[in-house]
Amino acid sequence: MTAAVLDAGMRTAAVRPKPAAVAQWWVLTRRLLSPTLRNGEILTSLLAPAVFTVGFYIPLNLVMTVFGHGLSSYAQFLMPMIVLQALSFAAISSAFRAATDSVEGINRRFGSLPMPAAVPFAARMSANMLRCTISFAAALVCGYLIGFRFYGPTLHTVGFVALSLAIGLGLCLFGDVLGTWSRNPEATTQSLMLPQLILGMLSVGFAPADQFPSWVQGFVRNQPISQFTYGLRALAGDSTANAGTVSWSVMGPPLAWALGLIVLSAPLAVYMTARRP
Repeated sequence: MTAAVLDAGMRTAAVRPKPAAVAQWWVLTRRLLSPTLRNGEILTSLLAPAVFTVGFYIPLNLVMTVFGHGLSSYAQFLMPMIVLQALSFAAISSAFRAATDSVEGINRRFGSLPMPAAVPFAARMSANMLRCTISFAAALVCGYLIGFRFYGPTLHTVGFVALSLAIGLGLCLFGDVLGTWSRNPEATTQSLMLPQLILGMLSVGFAPADQFPSWVQGFVRNQPISQFTYGLRALAGDSTANAGTVSWSVMGPPLAWALGLIVLSAPLAVYMTARRP
């Protein structure tokens, strides 16, 4: 009798359906996307670039026109920073979501289910990249409203979009790692806001490097936000010849920073999601 029961149990386990990883990823992605439509996160992703544009362009346009910025308009000069700020905001949301899942034990629950360890992480990143794409599109609309235009060939425009989304992916991956590690949504958000503020202000996104004090110009030129700005500005082009050339000397550093963030953060994010307490 016992052998028959065991044999029946083994046959039941053998025919038990195993959910596909793609189906699991889609279900978890919908779990993250559905609340964003109700709690206003998508609306925030649309409005944040508009707030950045108004907050930066209106007070600085006249000042930078007087002191000079080298391009045909301050909108052309400022556009990379509007994009980067929008992507940074999406990365902060990514860190907040990862910290929330970690502190509420969601990752531990997923770890007890029959699914690959990378599925919850992939679902979070899919939702994060959707927010990045929405914020990036909103930033482009805001830029066009203040006068920004693409002056380069189509390939450079595609490169502008690709580099922006690669930067967004790297920032979201880094935010995911930090949020999963910290297990504190509020502290994680605050810890990301300060570096974003410092690096943004001490960059060439708002003013040329030669308008900073001489002792800090080296840092201003070479820090990652400035390198991203140089690359995006060159890809966007300008009616003048001052936007920079699309060459390896200009594009190499921003590509290295973006790929470095992705390569270093992605394995860490998967490992920290899959680890057991």
